[in-house]
Amino acid sequence: MKRLTFAALTLLLSANLAFGQDLPVPGVNPTRDVPGAAMLPDPEATHKVVIDIVQSAENIEDVNPLLSATARYVNTLAKHGVPAENRQIAVVLHQGSTEIILQNEAFKARNDGHDNPNIEMIRTLSEAGVKFHVCGQAVTGREIDPATILPEIQLDLWALTTLIDLQSQGYVLVGG
Repeated sequence: MKRLTFAALTLLLSANLAFGQDLPVPGVNPTRDVPGAAMLPDPEATHKVVIDIVQSAENIEDVNPLLSATARYVNTLAKHGVPAENRQIAVVLHQGSTEIILQNEAFKARNDGHDNPNIEMIRTLSEAGVKFHVCGQAVTGREIDPATILPEIQLDLWALTTLIDLQSQGYVLVGG
């Protein structure tokens, strides 16, 4: 019975996507359907995931690839019927990824006039319910003024503490 109900839900969601269903992160495709795939997101489970981002994009003009992957994951969960309250996703930024937290003017001042390409993605993911954390040790070590951090990002003491605390709350660690 549960399998039939899930199959019906999947069919309904596929039909909604065909008619332009809104996804939490516009402009980002969820994963493609794979006929016969054994593991699909369970719409009844709470998906607690912490994504550990330690590197910047290779090109300063590109969005961090793990932010893009996070957006794809959020949209995949939504596509498969996981309600917003069951999508508990956190991103922890530290080490080489730290500067993506900066408001545009501060980013430009530190990066030869380049705009911060991550701002729109961070804001959109935040609106979709993703929580952002930045390592206070990295902020201090890189001499970043906390007033220049995007408002969507929470300044924490230390990435290690945040990662451990979130995992103790049942979050699954991805990346790093």
